[in-house]
Amino acid sequence: MDRDAQEAMTRGRLVAIDGIDQAAVRAAARDAIRTSHRNGAPRGGVSHWDASGVFHELELVEGITSPRTLLLLYAADLAFRVRWEIEPALAEGRTVVAAPYVATAVAFGRAVGVPRAWLTNLLQFAPRHTEAHIVRPNGAAAGHAAGFVRVACERWAAHAGVDRSALTREMARHLRRRRAPR
Repeated sequence: MDRDAQEAMTRGRLVAIDGIDQAAVRAAARDAIRTSHRNGAPRGGVSHWDASGVFHELELVEGITSPRTLLLLYAADLAFRVRWEIEPALAEGRTVVAAPYVATAVAFGRAVGVPRAWLTNLLQFAPRHTEAHIVRPNGAAAGHAAGFVRVACERWAAHAGVDRSALTREMARHLRRRRAPR
């Protein structure tokens, strides 16, 4: 058996879970990893946003952060997650769930007017997912988003004079269209 065929047999599954409601994203991630285990796939785990701690550190910084800076930080955190959580699990043939993954960052970028080509170039390093889910907000939670959506929207909406709820609705619209590069 050649090396590519052997690698394809041992390669795990990457499940992407994206959405604006962090609680719903986390719940869907837990469900996805449980389902993969029940189906007999070797279970890896869930790779959560801000595994690197870069956004936790950003919370300590006063001032405005541009959308592109926020997206660069998201990409840096995702690169950390890919290197230390996602790729090792995939290489062992395990299922790993990324929550959130690429589509959430793309939705934020598109909602604030960042060109699709820039976003595609920024996130091209991310491994292609095997399966993807866009999670709908759970009722009132959409207005109280947490995680990347909360940080990005709070930092940008106030500076841009945009209602945060309107920005999260625009992100949700982009997620429904599911036109993310990956």
